[in-house]
Amino acid sequence: MSKKHELLVTAANVKEAEVLLQAGADAVLIGDDRFGMRLPGSFNVEETAEVVAIAAKYQARVYVSMTNLMSNELLKELPEYVQALGRIGIDGVEFNDPAVLATMKEYAPHVKLHWNAEMTSTNYATANYWGTKGASRVVLARELNMDELTEMVPFLKVEAQVQVHGMTNIYHSKRSLVQSYMAHQGRPVEGNLGKERGLFLIEAERRDEVFPIYEDLNGTHIMSSEDICILEDLHLLMEAGVQSFKIEGILKSITYNEAVVRAYRTAIDTYEADADAYAFSEDWLNEVRKLQDPERELSFGFFYKEQVY
Repeated sequence: MSKKHELLVTAANVKEAEVLLQAGADAVLIGDDRFGMRLPGSFNVEETAEVVAIAAKYQARVYVSMTNLMSNELLKELPEYVQALGRIGIDGVEFNDPAVLATMKEYAPHVKLHWNAEMTSTNYATANYWGTKGASRVVLARELNMDELTEMVPFLKVEAQVQVHGMTNIYHSKRSLVQSYMAHQGRPVEGNLGKERGLFLIEAERRDEVFPIYEDLNGTHIMSSEDICILEDLHLLMEAGVQSFKIEGILKSITYNEAVVRAYRTAIDTYEADADAYAFSEDWLNEVRKLQDPERELSFGFFYKEQVY
């Protein structure tokens, strides 16, 4: 990669992808809801090609998420989709199912493979195993703390990617739980129950915490009540040699995500200009804090085991 540390962000649509690339992102992660899980927006092949063309103007990269649970029916659709991705020139694919890896090797062998097994990517030996199978990067589990992350990186034979900002998934079910609940309550389901609906859960014991919930063709997703923000200690991850930092933009506005990208871009550029003189500035987060939902705190997440679900 052209820079030592990559700033990666998700995007909900072509417009947002361009805004975030212009703001300083080195790469965007997008995908099709059929094959990707918990995406801010679903991109068809034509829209993906648009993003590839836009990214080229910024010398940036485009990765496609293919981390869904692959059924036998989905497997039939994989070859055609993968061939299309290979033709339009994406840079990499996130996968967790060996079926995706095999299909990529057969139909788009030039595309890089990033292993993303969610919370189970917790040790360097397993990550390196997938490296021997063709993966060039591992997406490390968000449940790892700072010491576990930084101590693992020197033993990795593949690149490391870490989520540094945004919400995380805390529960997933293939069932339509919200629709079933409303039906049980005798309440009509008006419209869809997707990301734009703005639904949330509140636990009886923790009424001050709000957990966003939505349903799509992949089931029900419950998200964290707080947003990870490790900007203050980003230098520890850079010192350790983590190559890619992911901003999760799901359920956030373009304006918010743009502010987050600019903040992390400033930190990374400042560190890369002079690592010895680097010092975090609270001012970098001013715009993000102005836009932060007052019902959602910025936290260190699992980096210091502060966040408990």
